Amino acid sequence: MKRQSFLQGAAILALATAIVKVIGALYKIPLGNIIGDDGYGYFTTAYDIYSVLLTISTAGLPVAMSRMISESLALGNHAQIRRVYKASLYVFLTIGIVGTGGMLLLCRQLAEFMEQPNAWASIAALAPAVLFVCVISSYRGFFQGQSNMTPTSVSQVFEALCKLFIGLGAAWVVLDRTGDVALAAGGAILGVTVGCIVSALYLGVKHRKASAYLSAQGGEAKPLGATVRQLLAIAVPITIGAAGLQIINLVDAKIVMAQLKGAVGFTQTEADNLKGIYNFCQTLFNLPPAFIVPITVSIIPSITSYLTVGDRKSTLLVEESAVRISALLGLPCGVGLAVLAEPILVMLRGYGPEQLATGVPILMVFGVAVIFNCLVLLTNATMQAHGNVTTPLLDMLIGGIVKVIVNYALVGIPSLNIVGAPIGTLCCYITILSLNLISMRRMLRDDCPRILRTLAKPLAASLVMGAAAWAAAGLLGRVASSNTIVCLGAIALACVVYAILVVAMRIVTREDCMLLPKGEKLAKILRVR
Repeated sequence: MKRQSFLQGAAILALATAIVKVIGALYKIPLGNIIGDDGYGYFTTAYDIYSVLLTISTAGLPVAMSRMISESLALGNHAQIRRVYKASLYVFLTIGIVGTGGMLLLCRQLAEFMEQPNAWASIAALAPAVLFVCVISSYRGFFQGQSNMTPTSVSQVFEALCKLFIGLGAAWVVLDRTGDVALAAGGAILGVTVGCIVSALYLGVKHRKASAYLSAQGGEAKPLGATVRQLLAIAVPITIGAAGLQIINLVDAKIVMAQLKGAVGFTQTEADNLKGIYNFCQTLFNLPPAFIVPITVSIIPSITSYLTVGDRKSTLLVEESAVRISALLGLPCGVGLAVLAEPILVMLRGYGPEQLATGVPILMVFGVAVIFNCLVLLTNATMQAHGNVTTPLLDMLIGGIVKVIVNYALVGIPSLNIVGAPIGTLCCYITILSLNLISMRRMLRDDCPRILRTLAKPLAASLVMGAAAWAAAGLLGRVASSNTIVCLGAIALACVVYAILVVAMRIVTREDCMLLPKGEKLAKILRVR
């Protein structure tokens, strides 16, 4: 098995995430132009339902697998690694079969529940993906627990490529042959299902080779029943918290649509169009946190391994490094989305004045929410690695309830309507992060990472970068006739300014560099001690 350090693993996953997001942009932006905002709303509705089942299968069990496998590896018990994988596969398959069957049989009822009856085809086309994602998750948990992030990364790229070519191709063909936007959205989402199948086949081949090596190693495995109970004791609270938040989001999406049509008085078509704009902005909001997930995936086995052997110093080093790297990635992305909301939406979707009046304030609020979302992901993973799986559950559920209450109140105000929804999201993540920080201080005491202090320099650099991007967009807007030039020029300047500030302020430490290959050389280049 090829093992990586915390930052090496995070870097491999982040590279794969970058590739996947580029492919995703090549997929979703043309898709929105092919099927329109209405069709994109159907597409996203199917994803909202899928996300609940996806969270049930992927939120808790891979984390539990990663912790248990990492602990067994630190103790040299290879037989228990095989037992953990076998136990998790049984659980995953059960969830996958039930989830796929439910989406297929109840596709029309689920679409009606979500107030978008035409989304039924998308829901049905996505249903088989649930089963294959469960199989994929068992493989990924197996490798990630051994700090080998390469198979996960490669499989993610395979999924994205299938989604791009098969999804776009199917959407175009179906729309051309039938003229039915609902069926075209279902064709687009079929690429996701095919991608999951291809990814599962690849990981199956890699697992067969790795398991052959483990079979030759020693150790004593616990009984299967005891392993399943330990697995579920870790996984169930995490899954309940994550799935509970997804279910709240699902109910929240229904409430938003109901408020738009009821309290505000929009027609179904007008509400679908507004939700399509909101969903596209939400796609951009979900982009920066996707680069934090590799860090959270990588720190869990790393922290667990150090805690198993009692190395508190290395544990704290990894935690603070994770906070610093997360801030370096998440803060500038959030600030950039907020200050460049208008040129970004014009460049990516070609929105006119009427659509921008809705989309710009949504994306600006989402930009601020990105910062809190990234930190929530990191603090959740840190507590889970320390064995506290209940607190993140409760904090997320409280945040989700806050979101529903705020959205119900604000979306029903005609002057705000759909703009109230991202404000609810922002309030949700502020609440969760505040509760997480209080809980971590109580739980870890003197060993608690200095999160707020670590954030100070990246936040200052991000704010200066944001000011530079805003000024550049304003100046370029006066001399350039193309919005694309304005947007890309402002982003390019922002990147240069931010890179200079990171080096000048010495935000990256020597300890961070030493977690990477050739860290001594990198530290010398960056002049950090």
